Amino acid sequence: MGILLKDIMAILPEGNEDIIRKTSIYIEGNEIISIGREPEGFSADKVIDGKDRLAIPGFINCHTHSYMSFMRNVADDLSFMDWLFGTIDPIEQKMTDEDAYWGACLAIIEMMKSGTTCFSDMQMNIHQTTRAVKESGMRAVISRGLVGSGDDEGGQMRLRQAYEERDAAKDCDRLTFMLGPHAPYTCDDAYMRIVSEEAKKNNMRIHVHLSESVSEIEQIKEKYGCTPIEMADRNGLFDVPAIAAHCVQITESDMDILKRKNVSVVTNPASNMKLGNGFAPVPAMMEKGINICLGTDGAASNNSLNMFHELNLLTLIHKGVNKTPQCISAKEGFKIATINGARALGLEKETGTLEEGKKADIAILNLNNPSLMPTNNLIAGLSYSANGSEVETVIIDGKVTMENRKILTMDEELIYKKVNEIITRLK
Repeated sequence: MGILLKDIMAILPEGNEDIIRKTSIYIEGNEIISIGREPEGFSADKVIDGKDRLAIPGFINCHTHSYMSFMRNVADDLSFMDWLFGTIDPIEQKMTDEDAYWGACLAIIEMMKSGTTCFSDMQMNIHQTTRAVKESGMRAVISRGLVGSGDDEGGQMRLRQAYEERDAAKDCDRLTFMLGPHAPYTCDDAYMRIVSEEAKKNNMRIHVHLSESVSEIEQIKEKYGCTPIEMADRNGLFDVPAIAAHCVQITESDMDILKRKNVSVVTNPASNMKLGNGFAPVPAMMEKGINICLGTDGAASNNSLNMFHELNLLTLIHKGVNKTPQCISAKEGFKIATINGARALGLEKETGTLEEGKKADIAILNLNNPSLMPTNNLIAGLSYSANGSEVETVIIDGKVTMENRKILTMDEELIYKKVNEIITRLK
């Protein structure tokens, strides 16, 4: 199918900078085949008028738990460990696979409506998130959360499930897979080594929670005599490309390890604040050259999956904490929310920027909104004034999945009905 975005403002890469210019974008199949020049023989089955519209590469949510979306607003104002083990874990133990599916559907609707076209998910009910991704048209990187002690049967079972889910989704090019050792407090030394060897053997990346809270730091130091990042490193988790979610409570030497091992860090500002865990030292990590990307975490702890909200927090918090308005500019924030995330997931050749030859993963904003008026600096507007409701149309893998704010690939009313039934039953 040919799609033409005609005479539209677009954020485009030019060298190391992003620029905004009016152009036309030509899409054939699932790719952007030309920007600015009509390809010979091109035929548009669909023309989207770009008047008063802005095209951006879809945001990449590098860390979330999509199934948790039906747990929104059920475990608030609690300390991290009380939130996790006192409220969320008991709900998860009663959750069915079907519950996880409907939760993932709700999450995808929210992400799509706020301009996200790809997300990296850590989940625990295999086939359910992938099922929702396939049906919705979303792009995703899936990690089966792995918990284990040594070569115990539970840990081995979860590894088998990770491979089973990966193999069952080979028919969907929008799905890729990582191994997801959950965290140092749920995976011991021996199990981490098993997972790292499996990742090397199967050429897979790692997705792990690290150094999220003070209690985690204290627990790991007492048990293993090191920081969580040191523990992950000594057990080989960074011997393959890895993304580390949170990294709030980290030392200078931790940052040196992350840089040396080319680990990408996913900062999740809303979740980290809400759980009282603090602020990741993002500017210091950026100074060391660590690839920083952005995530929402799950709706049980955020309680939003809106990347505009995260981008706003990212580009404001560190200015206040570091007392300098030059700290994490809007342009840097935009890269963190797009191409940096693509690099972290190994998808930088496919998505993260609007370029010829890349997949057509595009969010189109309606500029006729008070939040973006006047149209002085639209990249700044994404960070400081937009809220996500400006996203009008979404194209993923060359397919229009949302148009005029209506989701075309999913039944919103049915999903809302199902998740309300689920949480009523589980609570």
